[in-house]
Amino acid sequence: MTLPPLTRDEKVAFLNGQGLWRSRAVAGIPALVMTDGTHGLRYSTSQIDDAAQGLAAFLAVARGDTGMFGDTAPATCFPNACLSACSWDLDLAYRLGAALGIEARALGVNILLGPGINIRRTPLAGRAFEYFSEDPVLSGDLAAAMIRGLQDQGVGASLKHFACNNSEIARTTTSSDVDLRALREIYLAGFERAIAKADPWTVMAAYNPLNGVACAENGWLLTTVLREDWGYRGLVLSDWHAIRDRPASLLAGTDLDMPESAPRRAALSAAVAEGRVPEAALDAACARMARLVERAQAAPPAPPNDLAAHHDLARQIAAQSIVLLANDGTLPLAPCRLLVIGEGAIHPVIQGAGSATTRPTQVDQPLEALQRHYHCTHLPFGTAGEMLEAAAGQDAVLVFASHQGSREGEGADRDTLALAPGQSEVITALARAGHRVIVTLTCPDAVDLPWAEEVSAILCCFYPGQGGGAALRDILSGAVNPSGKLTTTFPLRMGDIPGFLSYPGENGHHSYGEGVFVGYRGYDQREMPVRYPFGHGLSYTTFRYEALRLSGAAIARGGGITAEVTLTNSGARRGKEIVQLYIRPLDPALRRPPRELKAFAKVDLQPGESTTLTFPLTDRDFCHFDPAEGRFVLRAKGFVIEAAASSRDIRLSERIDCVAEPAAAPPLRTGTPADVLLAHPPSARIVAEALTRCLPLSEPEADALVGRCRGSFLGLYDTLTWYVGPELSEAAFQAELDRGRDLLDLARNP
Repeated sequence: MTLPPLTRDEKVAFLNGQGLWRSRAVAGIPALVMTDGTHGLRYSTSQIDDAAQGLAAFLAVARGDTGMFGDTAPATCFPNACLSACSWDLDLAYRLGAALGIEARALGVNILLGPGINIRRTPLAGRAFEYFSEDPVLSGDLAAAMIRGLQDQGVGASLKHFACNNSEIARTTTSSDVDLRALREIYLAGFERAIAKADPWTVMAAYNPLNGVACAENGWLLTTVLREDWGYRGLVLSDWHAIRDRPASLLAGTDLDMPESAPRRAALSAAVAEGRVPEAALDAACARMARLVERAQAAPPAPPNDLAAHHDLARQIAAQSIVLLANDGTLPLAPCRLLVIGEGAIHPVIQGAGSATTRPTQVDQPLEALQRHYHCTHLPFGTAGEMLEAAAGQDAVLVFASHQGSREGEGADRDTLALAPGQSEVITALARAGHRVIVTLTCPDAVDLPWAEEVSAILCCFYPGQGGGAALRDILSGAVNPSGKLTTTFPLRMGDIPGFLSYPGENGHHSYGEGVFVGYRGYDQREMPVRYPFGHGLSYTTFRYEALRLSGAAIARGGGITAEVTLTNSGARRGKEIVQLYIRPLDPALRRPPRELKAFAKVDLQPGESTTLTFPLTDRDFCHFDPAEGRFVLRAKGFVIEAAASSRDIRLSERIDCVAEPAAAPPLRTGTPADVLLAHPPSARIVAEALTRCLPLSEPEADALVGRCRGSFLGLYDTLTWYVGPELSEAAFQAELDRGRDLLDLARNP
């Protein structure tokens, strides 16, 4: 879109919202409508249709003052990301995005504020249910598929929350303090992957400061990394009221300030008038805003909004995502007399709380769905004695368990992994009395399961959306073979969480002290037992991993490796398996996690059927980020490529060599330890040549002197003067070292 001539005030206004959920129409350029919802649309008719609605209405929804739904329009409530990600199914993620796009078009929405892909660093995080995984590869690929589905319907995505929004405690003021390597390898990597694969129309800057600088005003994050390193050309918008300094945010790279704010608009206008913000920066942001409007206007014709079909899709996603954590053979469960315990069977919790909540078009009640297959008796939770009496004469007991409390959600983290009071005691008593106990879990993330080894089966439904009741019945009965696998680790206890000691931070700072050892990386590094590992999930059939073949024997810069895995359904039922490919480094240059996920695929096989899966891996998949050089490097003795059913169920492995990049040169300074500097041959050569120019030494004499200094841990100059005395000028010697380094750099990069 070619921008019409705009006044300075029009440009500033164009980059500020109109009301809560619209951009501002300027000079004939239409406004865009935005709304929340990564698992369903939250379209507030009053807030979107009435521009006069202000901060009070916005905060009322966030606090829940208007009830869970307020005046929002009905929309399909799909499984939350904490469950849908457990499908590990990119096609389902695409279909979810497409359905959200169709519903958005029906309501006139141009930008859907999601998906959210922050790393689930701790299961206590209040918005963990909105995020996919503790792993950036899985998060990035699922997000990319969902974004493609959404944007193919002409609705823009807003990839969020950029970056390190991993706790809801004091989320607008507490700085996430993260080292550079952890940022690049973990917390930014999923964003980088999704942007490269799907080109989201917008990226949302998070509320929190990152290393002391507000994300919406962080030039390193939004310009250096996002635009310069990754080549992102889309629009950056703020989270709602995340901007404190509007001129600083524009200079940093935040184009659109949401929602409407007259004071922030005035501050930007004054900064441009005074020359503190160049007109060119304003024009660049306006050009990106105009391109966003152009993309929305180019949307293809919208398909019919078939809510019945979308409800069926919500059921499918839930059924393909629910994780069978444990099973002693009780499941699938034939028709029988079934005692059903818990309010969740009648009033299911289908989603998390906060700005992502969706008013469902309908809800499958679990008890009603179960009664179509089983003879059910239902009771709310009571004393253990009451439950034991009710279980007498029943063939099995199905317990609807849920996590403790209701504090979690937007603006609040959990403070425990425990189930609701009394639930674990009832489950334990029933199991120890000899009953077949099946537990179904509703939770935003991992919970404590002290009775896990005593019950017959455990199904984790997380937050299953409006079709979860029917999906649960289908899995219990065997109509659907469970195929979901965990996207986070279930620890044995809260204190085992890798970041536990530094969570949730103090004095306005939250230190990510575990670095790159997040989630399964941290548990594996410490060889710590867990309740259920990352990638775990059972099936009613079995799979045999038969062969792992690699296309080459070594990995080098600029190259790649293709891995092929042959898989056979060795059981008696049709089923789906998720094959996970991990890389284990051998003798890496920097400490690395024992293994890291690099690829995955989900495959559907009939009994006895085999298939071969192909996984292309690039050199980047084998690299780690070296903060000393500010880039990803390939340095290790070799790697083991592993085909696995989970991060702790490795089925096949093959070793490859690594053609490592040369080690980085140490600082060529007089104070650098002699043993460090002289261990690098090019640097040692520069030192010897510098000595011949600073002292009356021949080349062999200089080489001999360098040899005498190699074992010294003292600085280079201190070591040399021990042998040659004060004749060697430190300033002159440093100048010659600089000259030698410049000549070497010129030879490498003519």
